[in-house]
Amino acid sequence: MKRIGAVLLLLTAFLWSAGELTPAQQSAPAGQSSQTAKRDHWWNNAVIYEIYPRSFQDSNGDGIGDLNGITSRLGYLQKLGVDAIWLTPIYPSPQVDFGYDISNYEAVDSQYGTMADFDRLVSEAKKRNIGIIMDLVLNHTSDKDPWFEESASSRTNPKADWYMWRDAKMVDGHREPPNNWISDFGGSAWQWDPARQQYYYHEFYVQQPDLNWNNPQVRGAMYNVARFWIHRGVAGFRLDAITALFEDPQDRDEPYVLGPDGKPSIDAYGDKEVTDIYTNNLPEVHDVLRELRAATNAAGGGRVVLIGETYLNSIADLHKMYGAHNDELQLPMDMQVGFINRFDVGLFRERIDEAETGLNGDEPLFVFDNHDNPRWDRYQTDAAGAPTFGYGPHHDDIGRVIATVLFASRDTAMMYYGDEIGMVTTPPTRKEDVRDPIGIKGWPKEKGRDGERTPMQWNAGPDAGFSSDDAKTWLPIPSSYKTVNVAAEEREPDSMLHWYQQIIALKRNDPALHEGEETMLNRSDDHVLSWLRKDANGEAVIVACNFTDQPQTVRFNLSALGVSGTGLKTLLETPGAPAPQSIDAVALGPFGVYIGQVRSK
Repeated sequence: MKRIGAVLLLLTAFLWSAGELTPAQQSAPAGQSSQTAKRDHWWNNAVIYEIYPRSFQDSNGDGIGDLNGITSRLGYLQKLGVDAIWLTPIYPSPQVDFGYDISNYEAVDSQYGTMADFDRLVSEAKKRNIGIIMDLVLNHTSDKDPWFEESASSRTNPKADWYMWRDAKMVDGHREPPNNWISDFGGSAWQWDPARQQYYYHEFYVQQPDLNWNNPQVRGAMYNVARFWIHRGVAGFRLDAITALFEDPQDRDEPYVLGPDGKPSIDAYGDKEVTDIYTNNLPEVHDVLRELRAATNAAGGGRVVLIGETYLNSIADLHKMYGAHNDELQLPMDMQVGFINRFDVGLFRERIDEAETGLNGDEPLFVFDNHDNPRWDRYQTDAAGAPTFGYGPHHDDIGRVIATVLFASRDTAMMYYGDEIGMVTTPPTRKEDVRDPIGIKGWPKEKGRDGERTPMQWNAGPDAGFSSDDAKTWLPIPSSYKTVNVAAEEREPDSMLHWYQQIIALKRNDPALHEGEETMLNRSDDHVLSWLRKDANGEAVIVACNFTDQPQTVRFNLSALGVSGTGLKTLLETPGAPAPQSIDAVALGPFGVYIGQVRSK
C-alpha cells in the first residue's frame, strides 16, 4: 500500500501441501543459513501472480470479480505457469480502500463469496500445484472493526490501548494534532475522536486507524489471524505496509522535504511534504517479523512464505528484512529494480547486481507493477522522458524486455494480472468517473489507481468475458479489449501471452535459468543489458535486452567466466529476428531480446 507498485525443486515445489515430503525435503527452519538451505524452498524461482479480485473474473453478473470467478480460471493460470496466487484483501470491509480497510480478519466479504467458496478455491488450486497467498494487513484496521469500536468507546475499556491514541496539543487555546505527520493519502495523519477526546493516528485513510504494535495483545491477535488462515490451507501471506508498523515514541515532527527554493515542497494533496524517518522502517519492525515468522513456521511446518511490501532505499535495508539468521521475511519485495521506471542500462545493471551480490545468497523477489502503481507501459516515454501510457509503437517489444528481466533473472518473480496480455494503464479522464478516493481527493495531480485496476480482458465478447453482457462493471473496461485479450492472443503465436508462457517455461525447466548463478556481462555497454546464467554442471545461457529504439549488435567474451563454447542455440528471441550463430555477433532490433544456450560450434 505504501506508494512511492533445479527441475527437482520445481517438481517438489508444492508437494508439501499434500504432505508428501519428508521434513528433510521441506523448507529449512529459521536460522539455517547455508546456500543450499536458502534455495531449498518452494518459493525460490517461483512465479507469483497478483490478482485484484474485484477485477479478475465475475461469476454472478454483479460486475465485481469474485472467488468463484478465480476458481474458474485456474486452468488458465496453470497453463501460464503460475506457482502461487496473491489475492489482495477479500475480508469483510466497508470498501473505503477496496478491502484494505478490514472489519473482520477471519471471514470473507459477501461480494467475493463465502468461506466455502474460499475453501474450494484453495482445494482446486492445490490440485494444480498453485498456492494461495493472502494479503495480511497488519498496520491498521477499518474504523468499523469491532476492535476499534471498542477502543474508541472509552479510555478504560479492554482494548483502549490497541490503537495509536494521543492527547491534543493546545496552541493559543486551540486544539491541534500532536505533530505534523501527514497521511499517505493526504491531510493530517491524526483524527479527532469526540468520544475519547483524543486523536488517533492513521497512516492512510481516516477510516484506517493504525494498530498499536507496542501492545502484546495486538501482536497475539494478529498472529492468531495468521494461524487461522494457515489452518485453512494458505501457502503464505503478503504483508501490507509492513515497514509502517511503528512510529517514533517521542512523536517528534517529521522534517520537511525542501524544494529548490528552500521551502517545503507541496504534494498532490496540497500538504507540505514531510519525510518518513519517524513513521517508517523503524527497528522495532524486525521484532514483529521474527515473532510472526516463528508463529507461521510453527503453524505451517516451515512451508508458509512471508512476503513483505518493502519500499526501501538501499540493498542494505532490504537485506535486513530477511533477518540476521534468516528468521524474518523469506521474500521482501525488491522494488529497486522494477520501479526504476526508465530504461537506464547502468542503473538496471547496478540494481540487479546488488540483488545478486548484496543479499548474502538470499532469494530476491523482483516486482515491476501492482495494484498501487501504473502498469509496465509506463516504461514507454516521450523525447523528454515522460511516460506515455497506452499502446505506443514499441509496446510489445518493451513488454518482452520487462518480462525477460523479470523471469530470466535469478529471482522469484511477481507479476500482475493482465501483464501477460499487455494490458495498459487506463486512468479516468474525468473526475466524476474516479472510484479511488485518493484520485477524488488529489485530482488532477493525483488521478488515483483506477487505471491499473481495470477488469481482466478475456475475450472480445460482452464485458470482455469478465462479466455478463448486461452487467455494469465496477470499473469501465478499456476499449482495447476488442483486440487485446486472452482468446485473441492464444491464437497468435507471436503474442505477448505466448512470450510469457515461453519464458516462464524456461524459468521452470532450463537448468541454468532455473537455478544458475547470474553474472552481468559487457558492463560498459550503455545500450544493451546482458547477463550470463550458469548452473553447477556448466550449462551457460546468455540473455541480452536492447534498452533502446535503435538496432544494436553485441558480442561476448566468456572465457574468463569458464565458458569455452562460442556457438549458440536459440531458446527465445523477439519474433522475426534472425537467430545468431555465435556469441561473436548477436543482433538485436529496437527493444529486442535474445536468450540462447552457449554451445560448442
